[in-house]
Amino acid sequence: MAAGEGRRLRPLTERWAKPVLPIDGRPVLARLLRELPDARPQTVWLVTGHLAEQVEALAGDGSAFGLRVRTVRQPEPAGSADAVSRALAAGATPPLLAVAADTVFTPGDLGRARAAWEKRGTPGGLGVRPLPPEGLGERTRVRVENGRLAAFGEETRTPDGAVLTGAPLWFLDVSLAARLSAVPGPPYELASAFAASLADGEEVAALPLGPTRDLTRPADLAARNFPYLSGWGR
Repeated sequence: MAAGEGRRLRPLTERWAKPVLPIDGRPVLARLLRELPDARPQTVWLVTGHLAEQVEALAGDGSAFGLRVRTVRQPEPAGSADAVSRALAAGATPPLLAVAADTVFTPGDLGRARAAWEKRGTPGGLGVRPLPPEGLGERTRVRVENGRLAAFGEETRTPDGAVLTGAPLWFLDVSLAARLSAVPGPPYELASAFAASLADGEEVAALPLGPTRDLTRPADLAARNFPYLSGWGR
């Protein structure tokens, strides 16, 4: 999912698409594409919108990353469920891994998450990560019970006081993908489909992830690429 406008990163994203901005000196999307082979996808469907040409030029046909990449456009930022629905309409087939193209995951986490989801055999899976309470921002809290997602918007704390939040990493089987056509909106969000699945008594696996990194505001670009500047002037 690489169609967002990156509004909180303006003015940077008026000129550059968020997925092409760097973390540790490399475009976020390039880092993700190098990790995706661990999850063994047959095809990567890259859903683009804002400054789509930049994103598509970076990914190419995927061969540089050992992948098969196909692109589909999302004309308006209508939400994550709309992005996945457009990939389905273009030819993607479940089971699906839906992931944001502007997040850097701990190396190996994508492959581990797929293996954990397949072992659980549930209709859906959601990556979950612990964050300190002061670092939550607008991230969605989740309640997790016995390795499964129990609710969105409720809180589970780890023994060290961190709060579990949902990561932009979703697994959908055929039945859960079929729910996307009934998601209310706009915006049309994957969380709505997963909440409906929970309401119907279906199980969604909570898949533990290590730390993730993202660019949220312009100052993050310096912090993520030149960490030694964080103490400058002290």
